[in-house]
Amino acid sequence: MSWLRRLSLRARLLLVSVVVLFVGLAGGGVVLVATMNFALLRTANNEALLIADEIAKLVDAGTLSDPLPAAPTVRVQVVDARDRVRAVSAGADRLVPILYPDELAALGDRQGQFIPGDRIGFEGRVRVVGVAAGPAADPVRVLVARPTADLTQGLHLLRTTLLITFPPLVALLALVAWRVVGATLRPVEALRAGAEEITGGARSDRLPVPDSHDEIHRLAVTLNGMLHRLDTARGRQRAFVADAAHELRSPLTNMRTELEVAQRLPDTTDWPALADDLLTDVERLSRLVDDLLLLARADDGSTRAVSRVEPIELGQLLDEVAARYPAVEYERPAVALRTEGDRDAIGRVVANLLDNAVRHATSSVRLSVVADGAYRMISVCDDGPGIPAADRERVFDRFTRLDDARARDAGGSGLGLAIVRELVRRHRGTVALRGTSPPPGLRVDVRLPGV
Repeated sequence: MSWLRRLSLRARLLLVSVVVLFVGLAGGGVVLVATMNFALLRTANNEALLIADEIAKLVDAGTLSDPLPAAPTVRVQVVDARDRVRAVSAGADRLVPILYPDELAALGDRQGQFIPGDRIGFEGRVRVVGVAAGPAADPVRVLVARPTADLTQGLHLLRTTLLITFPPLVALLALVAWRVVGATLRPVEALRAGAEEITGGARSDRLPVPDSHDEIHRLAVTLNGMLHRLDTARGRQRAFVADAAHELRSPLTNMRTELEVAQRLPDTTDWPALADDLLTDVERLSRLVDDLLLLARADDGSTRAVSRVEPIELGQLLDEVAARYPAVEYERPAVALRTEGDRDAIGRVVANLLDNAVRHATSSVRLSVVADGAYRMISVCDDGPGIPAADRERVFDRFTRLDDARARDAGGSGLGLAIVRELVRRHRGTVALRGTSPPPGLRVDVRLPGV
């Protein structure tokens, strides 16, 4: 069947349609001929029985005539128990019964059988039925022979007509199916051509949408939506790569400049100070690469849940993180507030938020954790310039730059909040930015499931 796979979809659909039509029409023709044959033969049997019943009534009434009343197209005989012919219709044999002795013995009352027509002067087959009549002391049987040539002739004409008209009808239906399948697949071909043009860069990233509101229309709409999302993802990827390259260039440029100056002025270079500066830039590069790697894994789906789950007492964890920030105000809660997850990841969430808050605060940064129903809410507040409500969602995007005082400065890569959202999402939590009262200022609330 490899040749079948090499055919076009249109040809395969046409082949399937023609085969189905052929089998359906042929089966229908056979059923029609068989049904007609059965109906015609049943008609011949019923007509013969009707005539036999009428003759039987004459026998019972003792009013037989000679010849028996019957149409010239049938033969009627009245035969006694000794197989002697008592009465006949016009044209019937007066000496020899229509059926042979063994056939008469096998023929039951109101039953029938076929005999060759040339036995009694007819063409084709003849239907013979027998009906018992007369008194019990002198029983007789009425034999009626009804020829079927006139009926089979009509059946033969029907069969011949079907055989003659069948091939042209199949060919006509195949032509119609070819046109219909072609019209049905034309929108698919338009989609293929549009996709080829998009691949070759000859058109915009949109496929033609057919006017019909069918499956192909929905397919085109779905594909256009997918292309739009892919285009958006490509744009985000290009921007991400450009911003990442820019961020990586800054510490690399600093390191190169410091090394070039040290190379030109080796005698006046403070090598321990240079090593400290280079180490600072290397640590910044390391953090940036780690951040980029984490977000890249989030994009490709390689990490969708917390890899390490352990019970975490948030009060103690926040106490340890806040100890690294002398300017942060934190009061450990009196009761234990627990959650489950990766301790290092949640610690990094709090550290990122505190880094941002310390960098932008005017005088104070407050850290707290409270129970919020089934959740535990970590809050970080600062009295800095705040973030406008319109930008509070946008700042979670990577490398987002704001035009106000919270713009990224030296020491910030623009990835902190993006990493915060990703890590919180992995812990089945949420993060939101809010203004403080009184403004200005910013409050970041992280809600994590409690245990």
